[in-house]
Amino acid sequence: MTISRVTRLPDSPRRPADSHKGTFGRVLLIAGSPGMTGAAALAGLGALRGGAGLVTIATPGSLLPLVAAIDPSYLTAPLPDHNGHLTSAALSVVESYLQGKQACGIGPGLGTGDVQQQLVAHLYQQASLPVLFDADALNCLARQPDVLTRPGGPRILTPHPGEFARLIGSDIQSVQSRREELAVRFAAEHRLVLVLKGHNTIVTDGQQHYINTTGNSGMATGGTGDVLTGLTSALLAQQMPPFAAAQLAVFLHGRAGDLAAQELSEPALIASDLPKFLGRAWLSRD
Repeated sequence: MTISRVTRLPDSPRRPADSHKGTFGRVLLIAGSPGMTGAAALAGLGALRGGAGLVTIATPGSLLPLVAAIDPSYLTAPLPDHNGHLTSAALSVVESYLQGKQACGIGPGLGTGDVQQQLVAHLYQQASLPVLFDADALNCLARQPDVLTRPGGPRILTPHPGEFARLIGSDIQSVQSRREELAVRFAAEHRLVLVLKGHNTIVTDGQQHYINTTGNSGMATGGTGDVLTGLTSALLAQQMPPFAAAQLAVFLHGRAGDLAAQELSEPALIASDLPKFLGRAWLSRD
């Protein structure tokens, strides 16, 4: 199989002058658990700065006030929980929240309990809209690999090397030594878009691949991937094809990190800086 190398960035989503918030899509993010409310909020901020018209964060109901207090610009929706941990009733509630959405992202700070695994499997196999799986959602998939063979719609997976190693039953050293080969093979076999994060992040759908050149060591800190989850989901909601959405998202994400590091330094860079610099990243891209 011949794999084409993509070097040109896709066009940004159009912003018609006569648009309204519905024009730019509705995103549902499923995220958060005790001690991980920040992950949900970072994903929400990434989606807002990615241009989505409406962003809703579905999170355990008892934790919702914490997530909602971080920023007033996204919506929040409660999921049934017990002491911050999802109950089985969350599955049907998520189904209702998906109505009218154009894209979904799941995983930041979600947890990996039985209910989360059921929810991840259900979304992967049943949801017809584009869904991005990150963080704990990837670890849930690694525990039930048969789910990967039956996608219900367009799927993007965004693992770091450790998460990818768990998905393929390997180790980080092997992944890092054969990043491109393994990423392309996995994407082709499972008919999805894979974003293998790290230095020179790889984006591939098994037929084409893009190697990102933006970003720096300051982004090697907790929460930056959550921002990418929201950003990519926002581009999906604006009707970008999955490969193009992932490609543009990793570029903008890394570019925001580079701009932040120029002002703040790489050691001082933290995840919540990235949404603040995404506006400049968009301007530098255009």
